[in-house]
Amino acid sequence: MTAGRIEVAAAVILRGDGRFLLGQRPAGKVYAGYWEFPGGKIEAGEAALPALKRELREELGIGIETAYPWLTRDYDYAHAAVRLRFFRVVRWSGNLRGRESQRFVWQSPDAISVDPLLPANAPILRALRLPPVYAITRAAELGAAELLRRLELALGRGLRLLQVREKNMREVELRDLAARVIGLAHAHGAGVLVNSNVQLARELGADGVHLTSAQLNESRLRPDLRLVGASCHDADELARAQALGADFAVLGPVAPTPTHPGAAGLGWARFAALLKDCPLPVYALGGLEPADLETAWRHGAHGISMMRGAWS
Repeated sequence: MTAGRIEVAAAVILRGDGRFLLGQRPAGKVYAGYWEFPGGKIEAGEAALPALKRELREELGIGIETAYPWLTRDYDYAHAAVRLRFFRVVRWSGNLRGRESQRFVWQSPDAISVDPLLPANAPILRALRLPPVYAITRAAELGAAELLRRLELALGRGLRLLQVREKNMREVELRDLAARVIGLAHAHGAGVLVNSNVQLARELGADGVHLTSAQLNESRLRPDLRLVGASCHDADELARAQALGADFAVLGPVAPTPTHPGAAGLGWARFAALLKDCPLPVYALGGLEPADLETAWRHGAHGISMMRGAWS
């Protein structure tokens, strides 16, 4: 247990269509009538996942079959300071029913139709809008025309977030490529971040900027863009990304990669340890393929970020 905070296990119960479950707090409880993610208090000596399984049996009459650790958020209510440990529940058994006569509804991250929501849940709703895969361009290897061809195919398969990162490209070529990537991505409803260049992101109408770890350590104010991502390699940088107000972080390399041949990978055990109490959605990066997505989820990642694996 965390000193001074009540530990709570909370479930983001997800359907295949991306909708998630919210329940309404019943009469007689603090914040009665507010909508929240199902869950409850972790008892002394109890681990978070067993506590969540117990709470969902008691509250909704279902059994968890597959759940992935996700975000941890601290929040100070007037009546209590809590630490919320969120899990994404993707498989369960039994029929959902409010065993405390509470109402529950399925919601879309982009169209919440119930109100009021518990205030601690606002960052969780924002994180749910982030897709599971974050691609990184590699025009230097593929060529711009081939990258755009593969991008259109990937967007057709469901890619919804990518970063334009071309460190060795001349500025005029980078501007042209980024503009074409943004136009193509936006036509498919996908978001684009530009690596390191805040001004270029603004001028081209990108959705955000992706800060390098060096920029992250130097920045004092969050760039005024809709999305801000940050490259991190350790606990200090993850904490810095949180303090800056980044929307998400990328952590790695998990495994050795051709772009960082001398860097030893974190490995999944170290990756999971770094995310244990992390409040930010974090993408795993480094030597990963699409088949590694579930492994990343099991170790606390929001998803995976890929340079080569995204364009196969």
